[in-house]
Amino acid sequence: MFWTRLYNLCLEKKCKPNTVAKAIGLSTAIATKWKNGSIPKGDILSKIADYLDCSVDYLLGRTDNPNSHKS
Repeated sequence: MFWTRLYNLCLEKKCKPNTVAKAIGLSTAIATKWKNGSIPKGDILSKIADYLDCSVDYLLGRTDNPNSHKS
């Protein structure tokens, strides 16, 4: 679920998961781990959500509304 949501948000924002990883201070290789099923924890997940302007709950599949953090 996480990878699908991340990837689709990247498509919408015209960026790549590697770009997100690098922008938040991680190695671009971490995107491969995410693609293979790894889910980031805590502050990394928050940084991804902030970068993509979505909620952590959306990234984790807890809501279908990517803008739920704006309510």
